[in-house]
Order: sequence, then structure tokens, then C-alpha cells
Amino acid sequence: MTDKKVLVGLSGGVDSAVACYLLKKQGYDVSGCFMRNWDSIANNDILGNPSLNLSKCSQEIDFDDAEKTAEELGIPCYRIDFIKEYWDDVFTYFLNEYKEGRTPNPDVFCNRYIKFSAFKKHAETLGFKTIAMGHYAIKKEDEDGFPLLYKAKDKNKDQTYFLVETTVDELTSALFPIGGYTKPEIRLMAENLNLSVAKKKDSTGVCFIGERNFKEFLENYLPSHEGDIVDIENGKIIGRHDGTLYYTNGQHRGLNIGGIKGYESSPFFVVGKDVKKNILYVAQSDSKYMYSYSCRINRVNMLWKKPVKGRIKLNAKFRYRSVDLPIEFEYVSEDEAYAYYPGYKFVTKGQVLALYDGERCLGGGTILDTYDEVGRKITY
Repeated sequence: MTDKKVLVGLSGGVDSAVACYLLKKQGYDVSGCFMRNWDSIANNDILGNPSLNLSKCSQEIDFDDAEKTAEELGIPCYRIDFIKEYWDDVFTYFLNEYKEGRTPNPDVFCNRYIKFSAFKKHAETLGFKTIAMGHYAIKKEDEDGFPLLYKAKDKNKDQTYFLVETTVDELTSALFPIGGYTKPEIRLMAENLNLSVAKKKDSTGVCFIGERNFKEFLENYLPSHEGDIVDIENGKIIGRHDGTLYYTNGQHRGLNIGGIKGYESSPFFVVGKDVKKNILYVAQSDSKYMYSYSCRINRVNMLWKKPVKGRIKLNAKFRYRSVDLPIEFEYVSEDEAYAYYPGYKFVTKGQVLALYDGERCLGGGTILDTYDEVGRKITY
């Protein structure tokens, strides 16, 4: 069964555990591999870290659960550290984007550089040509064997947004066994198998880092610098912020500027920032400053055979939990593409834009610039 050997990213959670079971059931020769990608002490992850006082760090607890799962399923379990790769390829990019005033999504690049690149290369050294993950996504193939990525059955858990930077080559050798199931179905399956992780809480927070007080976590690497909060409509200073890097477009909680005389009608939202001048711009109600009408995308990764010339009508997700919104998409190159739309709120520089044609995910890229209704670059 050499062509049926598969190495599964075994996280210590219920999804990857059931992925192993399903693959075994389908006749695969399954092995698991736990990835450790973050070292809190070595990486100075002190502020905002709720796990420092635990007797064992959360990643070691996850590894214990992964080993237990492998034992329960009767499969081998390997372990690999990608701490340097994660810091170099994911976290450094993450910090640099924040320094530029953009809002990155580290989970997307964790999938690109760690789960489907470094892990795939490691699998090959162990003799595995195929890898699998407990992701909620569905992969199909066309008549030529070209991989087609589709949304999972469970739309609330669908993770195709996080896979838009994964290459065609990486997807070709990857399997997603649980994409055709809902989360309740996966948990029920795990309970019926008496897996010890059947009721384990889902992991949250930054990919491979975990739950953090995010502002305090960033302070470990990006020191705070207080500055002015400015009403962009009239230029008035209406408060103070802890550091522009800690706020994101569309944010309205944690600004501490409520109850100002003359501003009682509606809450404030972040609409932009000037990192060099250390100014945070806010607006109320349905301000024009909340909207953009097009955006430029770089780091473009398209999951199609041939680029389509000209503008084409697609749907887009501008952030993970957002609904699909209609756009016109224009592909120029791997370094440049554009999305045009009828005015959407809080399209954020640095975030990932994922492209969809119905249920199929066509890839995407990173939002580099946004433009107003007459095509001028938005500079705030």
C-alpha cells in the first residue's frame, strides 16, 4: 500500500483525530505527526500569555493528546518542530505588517508555509507522498487531476479562506477527510469511537500560538506609543490611544471615547491610521470614510489552470467570518490584481481577500491598497 501512505497533521484535537480514523476506514496506511511551532519562552511570549503558570505548556498538553489519539487508533505518531520556520516565514511577516499599519492574518500564512510546505517536505523525508489535515474543506479533481477546492459541508466551520495561499502543487498531494461532515457529526463520531479528545474544546487564538490577550501579546514585540484619536470628519482630537498598531479598521470596542458632548448619537469606529504621525482616525454612524470601492491585491495565488483576462464576476470574503460579497475581479500578475465593488465597509489593508465562484474557492491574495469611489488611493 505504498501509494496509500498518508501522514496526517495530528494536532491533539478532535478534527485531526477523526481525519485519521476516516482515512484508515478508506484503506489508507495512516501515520500522525504533531507539529510544534511556537516556544513561548524562547520567543519572549510573556505579556498576555495565560498559560505561563500552567504546570505544562498548552502545546505539550496537545502533544500528549495527539500521542493518546494515535495509541487509541493504532497508528504511529511522529513529532517535528518548526519553531524557526514559523518565526521566519509567518511571525516575522505578521510583525512587519503591523509595523506598516496593516492587519495581517497569520493563519493563512501558517497554512501556506508550515502546514502545507514545511510539513509536506518533512513528510517526503519520511517516505510519504500524501499529507492530510483536519481542515473543513473539500478537494475534488478535474479530468486532468487538477485540484479543485470547495467549501466544506459545515459552512460555519469552513476553512477554505485560510487555504487561499496554498499552491496547486501542495493541494494536489493533500487530503481533507472531514470536509464532507459537520462539526456535530465529527464530535459524535469521536464519541462513538471512545476517543479521549471527543469533547476537547476547539483551539482558538493565533495559529499555533493559542489564546492571548492580543494587545498585551503584541506589546512583547511592538512597544506601545500613546497618541491622538482624531475625528476624521472634522480633525478634532477626541481622545488618546495606546498605539495605532493595536487597532484595526472597523474596531469600535476598547476606544474609550464614549460619552463625549456632541457625540452621543452613535459609537465610534476606527476608519484609518497614520503610523508615522501616530494618529488613529475614527468616525461615527455611516461615514463615507468607512467605505472603499476597489482594492489592489498582491501575493496573488490563483487556483485555476489559466488566468482569465479582463474583469470577471466573482464573490469575495474580505475576512474569515464575513459573508461572500459580489465583486469584479481583474488579474494582472502574481504581484497585482484588483477587486471592484459597489462600496463596502472596512475593507482592511493587510487582510486576505479570498475569491469564490459559488462553492469553489479560486485562491486570493493580500489587500495592499484601497481606493475611493473615484479611484483615488485611500491614504488614511
